[in-house]
Amino acid sequence: MANATLQFIREKVRRISDSPSEDLLTTAELDQYINTYILYDFPETLRLFNLRKTFSFYTLPNIDTYSTKTNTNSPLYNFLDKYITIDAPIYVAGFQASYFESRDQFFRMYSKINSISSIGTSGDASETMFSGFINTSQANTQSTSGQQSIFLQNNILFSSIDSFGNGLAMKDSPILDATTKNPTNYGLLYNALTTNSQSLPSSINAIPVLELDAPYESDSNFPGFNYINYNTGKYVVNFATAPGAGVQINSQSVQVNPSRPQAMLFYDGAFTMRPVPDQSYEVSMEVFVQPTELLQSDQTPELSEWSQLIALNAAKKIFEDRKDYDAVNMIMPSLKEQEILINRRTIVQMSSQRTPTIFQDQGSQTGGSWGPGSSWGGW
Repeated sequence: MANATLQFIREKVRRISDSPSEDLLTTAELDQYINTYILYDFPETLRLFNLRKTFSFYTLPNIDTYSTKTNTNSPLYNFLDKYITIDAPIYVAGFQASYFESRDQFFRMYSKINSISSIGTSGDASETMFSGFINTSQANTQSTSGQQSIFLQNNILFSSIDSFGNGLAMKDSPILDATTKNPTNYGLLYNALTTNSQSLPSSINAIPVLELDAPYESDSNFPGFNYINYNTGKYVVNFATAPGAGVQINSQSVQVNPSRPQAMLFYDGAFTMRPVPDQSYEVSMEVFVQPTELLQSDQTPELSEWSQLIALNAAKKIFEDRKDYDAVNMIMPSLKEQEILINRRTIVQMSSQRTPTIFQDQGSQTGGSWGPGSSWGGW
């Protein structure tokens, strides 16, 4: 087989760019040009069939949102840098699910309307701490599957007004397990109106984040004076100042019945599942992956045939930095020829697939790619 290693690509780039020595172009600089093209230009220029893969992650009981930015232990971490696009179909435990990228469509179907109600106690201008249950009938509120209803994380708010007419607001931030970094069934209540003044171990976007070891209530750092139990609705809230005399204290929450998710939203680097999962499920989807960076001299691209295109584009970047546009124009015919040859495999592969039409899924009980969140739009 013809050589297609990183070392071969380096040598070809040096020949094309007339940079035979380290004095003219160091290997570190050369590798930077090569990998810049591989990681950022290549996947946007050519969406190749070989870069289409299946990606899976697993849901957690009673957790609806899965960030790709915060939990370094999660397979979702750094998702946006590893994968370029997400494509239907989406499967949850083998069942096809709807896929959304529009919050408007998603929350129109799966609304997230807050229930606003009094906690049953009014302020007296001196007391700052209150406790109880958001919903005292929680134990009697169950889904058809027998799963106890829960309160949606990141959607709890206790509010009131103090004696001087100033607003009071205590918001929840899910407490994380110190080992797995996954959200627990407890949330820290923090002053939402002065978030940046919180002196806590760490913060994300100015929102306080607390990590505890199980059992969480026994951890010495458990916030016993400001917490919410998402499963039972039990809370202790301590306002910064006392609510005014006779002023109502309200809780705002979203109560849901967990079950197998049937839809997924991808927005702002996070996956949101509906309904909220009642247990762990495998979520699988099709993605276009970013090509692998070449770091070792004997390493090769995913397909050896890419090596010449990589070398030509790396040389093009060198010429552009040198402002040698005559050289850029000189190599463009060869570069375009390689793009056509490499893209040919994908064209032939896809030509055997039937073009989607509005009639293709008639008679299918799964609904195929139709319905809200499908590639054909929602209604």
